[in-house]
Amino acid sequence: MIPNQRHLFDIPDDIAYFNCAYMSPQLKAVRAAGHAGVDRKTSPWTLTPADFFTESETARGLFAKLVGGRADDVAIISSASYGLAIAARNTPLEMGQKILLLEEQFPSNVYSWSERAAQCGAEIVTIPIPADHDWTAAVLAAIDETVAVAALPHNHWTDGSLLDLEAIGAALRAVGAKLVLDITQSIGAMPIDVAKVKPDFLVAACYKWMLGPYSLGFLYVAPEFQEGEPLEYNWITRAGAEDFSALVDYADDYQPGARRYDMGERANFSLMPMAIAALEQLLDWGIADIQMTLAARTADIAEKCESLGLMPLPQSLRAGHFLGLRREGGLPKGLLETLLAEGIYISVRGSSLRVTPHLFNNDADVDKLVAALKKIL
Repeated sequence: MIPNQRHLFDIPDDIAYFNCAYMSPQLKAVRAAGHAGVDRKTSPWTLTPADFFTESETARGLFAKLVGGRADDVAIISSASYGLAIAARNTPLEMGQKILLLEEQFPSNVYSWSERAAQCGAEIVTIPIPADHDWTAAVLAAIDETVAVAALPHNHWTDGSLLDLEAIGAALRAVGAKLVLDITQSIGAMPIDVAKVKPDFLVAACYKWMLGPYSLGFLYVAPEFQEGEPLEYNWITRAGAEDFSALVDYADDYQPGARRYDMGERANFSLMPMAIAALEQLLDWGIADIQMTLAARTADIAEKCESLGLMPLPQSLRAGHFLGLRREGGLPKGLLETLLAEGIYISVRGSSLRVTPHLFNNDADVDKLVAALKKIL
């Protein structure tokens, strides 16, 4: 169990922030790295051609450690939607084949596939929310020889309901189908191993559970797709780009691995140091230990809320860092506004009151949340 880490964040004592699935607070170290990056651009004569490559390679390697992959398998992207557009462009699809999605899935992992389906005559199949919230069984039941790709999360963004990606990945491979993942709502808080799950593409935005900056993310690309078509054609992804004096000697070849998919201006001198600082802290804590600690926190909140008529998913069916609470008859109007007035930050997504803590939350935060909910309900 990781001891409380609130001292590493700048969160006032009267704020109870249970909204990491919306956007995480920044670590003090991440903020300092961003400020230093801004200062570097103030003095551009201090930046060398090598600086366009070193930090992005560091960040690429750190993310690879987070997912159990290699640096060569990782592209640097601006957002989850950017990475999913790459996945949709490069995933083989034929007329009549099926694309599996989840009901109420996050829009970024829907729109790219809707567009691709319209282009090639494929069919979107949306798996309904299971009555027992067992997404794994529902997805496995939908997989057959007509499925070309399943575009999924690790846990559902509305309530944290969990998917067994190893089992789903194996079932997809058995019928020749591909697996594309958006793990923005789990990466950094829940372990994943690409060697076991074997996704074809995996995207993650930094600004939630990775505790990093907005407008930056990462894309894992399986080796068989590393010769594909990027979204843009920028200079820094080409072979020999390190030699600025020879950039007019235009190159057809790309840098190795997934780097061909990197976004333009990837060497963002403000955001990249922030991502590095955040990734280093996550790896220092250990993702398995983060998950264990947050699972204990959400289990405690769930137990205290059940007496208020707020029902969680069984712990075996949800991610440990996520807590979706439902109430018979629905949630009362004005719930979030009332909590906000008391300095309590949570979200409503779908029919769920979504409580998503991190290592900065303490017992006083929990007591404040439960007491406020008791008054409202």
